[in-house]
Amino acid sequence: MKTASLILGISLIATALHAQQTLPAIEVKTLDGQAVNIQAYGQNEKITVLSFWATWCAPCKKELDAYARLYADWQAKYAVEVLAITIDNQRALPRVAPMVASREWPFEVLSDAGQRLQRALDFQTIPQTFVLDREGRIAYAHSGFVPGDEYELEEKIRELAGKE
Repeated sequence: MKTASLILGISLIATALHAQQTLPAIEVKTLDGQAVNIQAYGQNEKITVLSFWATWCAPCKKELDAYARLYADWQAKYAVEVLAITIDNQRALPRVAPMVASREWPFEVLSDAGQRLQRALDFQTIPQTFVLDREGRIAYAHSGFVPGDEYELEEKIRELAGKE
């Protein structure tokens, strides 16, 4: 009886973990207001970095600036895609596009103004980064940013790309 309960418990935990390893089917918006299902980015057969940020978050902007400096190199070496997903609410959303333009971030910026994706991925603090493998599974998650974290992220990307 104990063995059956243990096996059932392990099975339930494994199922729950697997369910959390993929992106939920939630719509986010492009900065021009087009709705897109976030799962589409997990099905593009690329290593994909999701970086959650807000205009009021200084560490978030530093993180995205660091990613921007390395992005062309990452694309060339690993065919990676970076998505910067703002959690700014509807009131603050008009500040996003001018900020992105002034910082010249070369990656796509999406909006999760209602924080539906944030709630589904179950995190509270930003910056929050997730890395998806080529099959769309969440392979890495990191909260916060200090200079140098971008190189730790690159190591994870390199491993996923099979270029260890």
